[in-house]
Amino acid sequence: MENSILKGLNVIYAPGQKADWTGRQSHPSLGHQYWHQAIELGDINASNKETDPAIGIVGYSCDEGVRRNFGRVGAANGPFMLKEKLAKLPLHLANKKLFDFGLVKCVKEDMESCQLAFSKIIEQLITRNIFPIGIGGGHDIAYGHFMGIYEALKNKPNHKIGIINFDAHFDLRPTVDATNSGTPFNQIFAAMKQKNEMVDYLVLGIQQQSNTKELFDIATKENVQFLTSFECEPTDSAIELVHEKLAAFIQQNDYIYVSIDLDGFSSAYAPGVSAPSPLGFAPHFVYKILSFIFASKKVISCDLAELNPTLDQDNITSNLAAKLVDHISSIKLF
Repeated sequence: MENSILKGLNVIYAPGQKADWTGRQSHPSLGHQYWHQAIELGDINASNKETDPAIGIVGYSCDEGVRRNFGRVGAANGPFMLKEKLAKLPLHLANKKLFDFGLVKCVKEDMESCQLAFSKIIEQLITRNIFPIGIGGGHDIAYGHFMGIYEALKNKPNHKIGIINFDAHFDLRPTVDATNSGTPFNQIFAAMKQKNEMVDYLVLGIQQQSNTKELFDIATKENVQFLTSFECEPTDSAIELVHEKLAAFIQQNDYIYVSIDLDGFSSAYAPGVSAPSPLGFAPHFVYKILSFIFASKKVISCDLAELNPTLDQDNITSNLAAKLVDHISSIKLF
């Protein structure tokens, strides 16, 4: 990595490989019928801006934050399995270029370097007019991801970033001995205060049994907005109320960063996560809400976290994650 934007960082960077994208073949006359046929390999060190709508997938292969948070490790393999499932999906993305920018891999216990490397890649992709989709890894991906977004936008006159997190947890734990997968949004608040800047944070799907009173108190102190899992149901009346909450939140921000922790889904749909729960989202709710958020044209970047293939059942969670990436790619309006 001598000439890399990651030079000097204690991290392993693995470029995207065409061998990671395999699947059913179709007649050349039909054009690209599947993701694996359309994907291009991206170069994180290129400087050119894309003129056509472009989406860049980049992995964050790190379990250290989950381990520090006493969770079940295995999410470091999430980016690999998601690509395997995404590659085989039918393609319905007209006029969008798709890139695989590979992944950053945590070296031993150095999660902080992995976060910094990921942030530099995110910053570079946004600067090049490429819409990033990050694939974790633990939810500690969010701190690096947000800081990369901030660095890419900080010199724009209007650059207030709102965070919308689909999650059963606030992930607002205070840092005691070391940061982890439960601290990223608390870290973001601290970092932005040091810069005398504000950040708005809205969480969809909070479960009371998954958050201590301390976390609810921190959420109140930081003016965090949230809706509980009971308010996030796939009914017309519930979705209308969520839309109202989201509309006001989106209106007060210039850009939106969307993060999806797969443990926010019911374990019926996502058993392959560090902290599964029988409560949680149904996929159709998340699909509809994502469509509403992306229609604002303010979404600057997004990620999925906590995909743990080693704990999955019949690849249910991996397939859900792949289909979420496909859905996000299809509704992203440039």
